[in-house]
Amino acid sequence: MSSIVSRPQADEHNPYYSRYIELVPEGDIIETLRRQAGETTALLKNVSEDRGNYRYAPDKWSVKEALGHVIDTERVFAYRAMRVARNDQTPLPGFEQDDYVRFGPFAKTSLKQLIEEFAAVRQASIALLSQLDEAAWTRRGTANNSPISVRALAFIMAGHELHHRNIFKEKYRL
Repeated sequence: MSSIVSRPQADEHNPYYSRYIELVPEGDIIETLRRQAGETTALLKNVSEDRGNYRYAPDKWSVKEALGHVIDTERVFAYRAMRVARNDQTPLPGFEQDDYVRFGPFAKTSLKQLIEEFAAVRQASIALLSQLDEAAWTRRGTANNSPISVRALAFIMAGHELHHRNIFKEKYRL
């Protein structure tokens, strides 16, 4: 099954997600997702547990909370991708990211465990996407009251992770 998937068109996703899709480099999206997992884990693996609790501003998430957000969001996007790929036309709800972080276990979870969880979730996303045929990649559904395609979800996963990795570097100075 081919993972050479063209970039999604503007009508395949809510315009909000363009900011993430635009961050994704040209090339094989599966390979991009695979490469990103290594790059992100390499960035975070030498961060101390104390630094994992660091917030760059009082009202911002800690490093661990931000990583937990990336994990949760990827799970949601992968679930959406599976449903749409399987031609489930049931509209999918949105989610409140701040509540997910507020009620998540991230502050009590070690940074090491969160890094391992991120790698496992990313591997699961890659496994799901790797077996899709051409028709599944372009299949569309509805999520959070907007159209969405499977390929848009794959690019959004990659772009969302890259967006937060850039924040880890710039704001958290990792």
